[in-house]
Amino acid sequence: MFNDIGALELLTLGVLAVLVFGPDKLPKLIQDLTRTVRKIREFSDSAKEDIRTELGPQFKDFEFEDLNPKTFVRKQLMDGNDDLGLKEIRESFDLRKEMADVTDAVNGRTPAASDTATGATNGSAGASSDGSSASLTKTGDPAPDLLKKTPAQTQPERPPFDADAT
Repeated sequence: MFNDIGALELLTLGVLAVLVFGPDKLPKLIQDLTRTVRKIREFSDSAKEDIRTELGPQFKDFEFEDLNPKTFVRKQLMDGNDDLGLKEIRESFDLRKEMADVTDAVNGRTPAASDTATGATNGSAGASSDGSSASLTKTGDPAPDLLKKTPAQTQPERPPFDADAT
C-alpha cells in the first residue's frame, strides 16, 4: 500500500505534520501511532495463528498471501514456471533480426542476403516447427526503395461540398 511513496512525499508529510501538530505534540503523536500499529500487527498475527490452529495440520503450509487473486492465479494456473508459454514466444522472437530487416529495407538492400547471414548466426530463431525458415517478404520481388518519392497516384474526384448539408 505504501510502496509507492517516495522520499519527497515522505518529507512533505513530515513537514506538514510539524506544521499541523507542532513540534511539542509531534513526538507524543509518533509514539501513539507506533504503539497503535504495533498492537494492530500483534492482533493480526494472533488471528492468523488462531486460524492456522483451527484449520489443522493438513493446512500447515497455508499462506494468507495466497488469497490475493493475482498470487492465486499465478500459483494455481501457471505454477510459477511457464507464464502460459510466453517464455517460448520470447525466445522465438529475435529483435536484432527484425531490426536488421527493417534497416535493410530502409537502405534498399535485399532482405534475402541478410536473412541468410543472420539466420546462420542466430540458429533456429526464425525456424518454424517443421525446420523450414518462414519469411514474410516476397523473394522474387525487388525491395521497394522507401527513400524515393513514388509518382503521385490519381485520386478519385471528391463529391461537391454542400455547406447546408453539414
